[in-house]
Amino acid sequence: MHDATRTLTSAMPERFALPQLRLGVVGGRGTPPTTFDRRLLYVGSAPDNDVVVEDLSVSRTHLKIEGERGGFRIKDLGSKNGTWMAGCRLVEGLLTGPTTLRLGQVDLLVEPLAETHEVALSRESRFGDLLGESAVMREIFAHLAKVAPTDVTVLIDGESGTGKELVAEALHRHSRRANGPFVIFDCSAVQPNLVESELFGHLRGAFTGAVASRVGAMAEADGGTLFLDEIGELDLELQPKLLRALERHEIRPVGSNDRRRVDVRIVAATNRDLLQMVKEGSFREDLYWRLNVVRVGLPPLRRRPEDIPLLVRHFLDDAARREGQTRPMSIGFDTMRRLQSHPWPGNIRELRNAIERAAVLSSGRELEVDVAADQPASVAPADGLAVRFDLPFKDAKARLIDTFERTYWERALEAHGWNVSAAARATGLHRKSLEYVVRKLGLERPGTDA
Repeated sequence: MHDATRTLTSAMPERFALPQLRLGVVGGRGTPPTTFDRRLLYVGSAPDNDVVVEDLSVSRTHLKIEGERGGFRIKDLGSKNGTWMAGCRLVEGLLTGPTTLRLGQVDLLVEPLAETHEVALSRESRFGDLLGESAVMREIFAHLAKVAPTDVTVLIDGESGTGKELVAEALHRHSRRANGPFVIFDCSAVQPNLVESELFGHLRGAFTGAVASRVGAMAEADGGTLFLDEIGELDLELQPKLLRALERHEIRPVGSNDRRRVDVRIVAATNRDLLQMVKEGSFREDLYWRLNVVRVGLPPLRRRPEDIPLLVRHFLDDAARREGQTRPMSIGFDTMRRLQSHPWPGNIRELRNAIERAAVLSSGRELEVDVAADQPASVAPADGLAVRFDLPFKDAKARLIDTFERTYWERALEAHGWNVSAAARATGLHRKSLEYVVRKLGLERPGTDA
């Protein structure tokens, strides 16, 4: 094949038609049979699954269904009570027609439909600084490659440490604005009373302490891309001003009567459920829809373990270059298998830290990583609320808040015999709100884990 033809072919994504899938719980509590046009779906009792099964016999993440050429691959994810089909326990199999699966004590309808949708998978294992050989990441790469050259607003969501900033940088680098500025504004790192000034700028004397005029982040990003990180942390009172700036493409610095036109592409990111925040009234619905023009959802590392070998090799190569070594350390099969089975709550950031730390501490040329014993530096005050000092501030803060919420609600529910209504009354929360918290945190009464 000619080099130019080979280059063109590798740049073109792999495309195929995939049937829509009708999937859902039959005659039980949970997601009813619903039509999906996504390639990858997760089923389980935890609220973050695509299909939620509200039954104690179903594991938190019970199975995944992944579309490929020729059908849908169903894989049990180590569930306690198993996935069954026609009386046989299913570990992994390719589904080509309709069937009913048995998950614990619940029936799940799985029905490919006649209607199809196109799936595009990149042939590359990276996009910008994002790495991944898994189908889910190559699907994201193909999506990003299509979106990047446009000026469309993008909303990135995913857990902390999944690479949201890398997505924003890659979108900018592959856009017509690549020669313009790329400005990061972290909504969680600025005091609420200073956000407006930092975002839109201010004039000298506009408020106490404003000894000089300041250009805000939106003006700095003029002609380029503004990355609004942790957009879910933006104060509710400031959201209308941001919406106005996005709609009119103009800003008014604090203390000024004049407005300035800006040409800025917006990429926003969050690790929170903005739609739920809209329902709760803590995030404006009109701003949500203004930001959610194109959504990019990044999977947690535990849901893409096949990418861990590539990421580990990349981190080892980086470590070798920094240390001036001619070749990186090797890693054994058993060690790699342990890394792939570890849940990595801190996602790629946690994996990178673990590999870099192990590269320094290993005695030979083979990497020695004991993920079970690899505990981060922390201070553990009463009730086990440990502060993580090996993480960036916003990640350590998010982890601490999550631990606090989980500990608080577990104790509140335990004190009231896991009666949600009684616990809600005692803590001053609406029952429906506490039901959402229980689902969000995946809280279960001890002894009911499936």
